[in-house]
Order: sequence, then structure tokens, then C-alpha cells
Amino acid sequence: MAHSSISTTPILVTPEEAAKALRLGRSKVYELMASGELESVRIGRSRRIRWGALEAFANSLTASAA
Repeated sequence: MAHSSISTTPILVTPEEAAKALRLGRSKVYELMASGELESVRIGRSRRIRWGALEAFANSLTASAA
């Protein structure tokens, strides 16, 4: 049986996990989601953020600082 390679990077993270990854406060992450600066998805009553959206947000900060 062949093992499939599963990445250790999560596809979706909670706002709290996103805050840790971005080194921001939880409230700031919720502000960014509400303003649309940080893309998020709704699953039931929960909010999740794609890992790619975190990277895109961080890249946008670098681009706007240049």
C-alpha cells in the first residue's frame, strides 16, 4: 500500500491560529476579516481562513510598504 504525502501545513485555520501565525491579536484578525483585508470562509457558524489567504495578506503588506 502506497503512502500518500500529506502536508503538515493546514489548509484552513481558525482566527486564533491565524492570529498566532501573523503575530497579531485575535481582535485584529477579526477586524481584518470584517473589513475584507483578510479573506475568510464561513463553515456553519464558524469562520476559517485559508493558509493561502494568510500568505497573500502578508505579501500585500510587503508590497504596500515598497
